Amino acid sequence: MVLAYKNADIYYTDQGKGTAIVLIHGFLENASMWNDIAPELSKRNRVITVDLLGHGNSDCLGYLHSMELFAETIKAVIKHLKIRKYILVGHSLGGYISLALAKTNPVQIKGLCLVNSTSNEDPEERKKLRTRANKMAKNNFESMVKMSISNLFHSKNLLKFKDEIEAVKKEALKTSIQGYIAANEGMKNRENTNHILLESNFKKLLIIGEKDPVLDFQTSLEEAKNTNSDFVVYPDGHMSHIENTSELIATLKKFIKSC
Repeated sequence: MVLAYKNADIYYTDQGKGTAIVLIHGFLENASMWNDIAPELSKRNRVITVDLLGHGNSDCLGYLHSMELFAETIKAVIKHLKIRKYILVGHSLGGYISLALAKTNPVQIKGLCLVNSTSNEDPEERKKLRTRANKMAKNNFESMVKMSISNLFHSKNLLKFKDEIEAVKKEALKTSIQGYIAANEGMKNRENTNHILLESNFKKLLIIGEKDPVLDFQTSLEEAKNTNSDFVVYPDGHMSHIENTSELIATLKKFIKSC
């Protein structure tokens, strides 16, 4: 299904009945990342997935997609579907967007789960990496994308999930160069949102990868403690929906029931 928003087509799916669950994918992903998750959750819930701006089948809106702009498009879909209360599940970039949604719509949110994500802002080194990546993407986009995907997995899983990683790379290349740059700029400039987690009244859960090559494990544990958030630790990397699929499904079902 498609929704027109500010002259951009936003693609989304809507399946099942019950408590509304909005699944928000990460950078270089699209709604297909939830293909093993959404059917399980939709057995007892209404599950909505969205292709973010510049990802999958959705259009871009300029060369800077801020977390707030991403959140606006998600909110437009939610409003279009006449959903009043919902649970947010965001992977990586999707978590940053979930927090932006929570900032402006806290009373509508029943729960927020950050999957391999954080309410911390980018450290300076990562900001520099994003700037460098955007420059490199203009010259050799395919290589940049494929390298970026491989770097998200725990090293011991690169062979174990070889086929799955190739499939992720194929989907990632559906992201436009403009979408890649716009999202990176938005992530680089995003603000610290620790206070949103700390001051919220809704249920909150951090799913943390012990060997996550993107997010420091100890920093994530401290974040959970400092924001009074529940957390679950998986033994692998940044791609829990692939590296720990069954565990993630079980965790999400339990979290949804608690909200």
